Amino acid sequence: MSNALSKAKGFKKSKSGTYLSMATTAFGAVGVAKQLKKARADHDTLRIVDAAVSAAAIVTGLAILYRELKRLGDDDVLLG
Repeated sequence: MSNALSKAKGFKKSKSGTYLSMATTAFGAVGVAKQLKKARADHDTLRIVDAAVSAAAIVTGLAILYRELKRLGDDDVLLG
């Protein structure tokens, strides 16, 4: 069982794990978009600010994951 656990820990640092993390983080943008749409409809400034901060966190998270992907030495033509 410890071998499986070590494989699971290594998955986060793999290309596949990084792609999965990027997809999960980007999926969070759907929730933020819904939150922003509802806040704008209700004219709730505080919720709009909250959605903007959440969106900034998503963008930052994706940038960090992209940098990690580049460090892994991905051979994908699209990433350069």
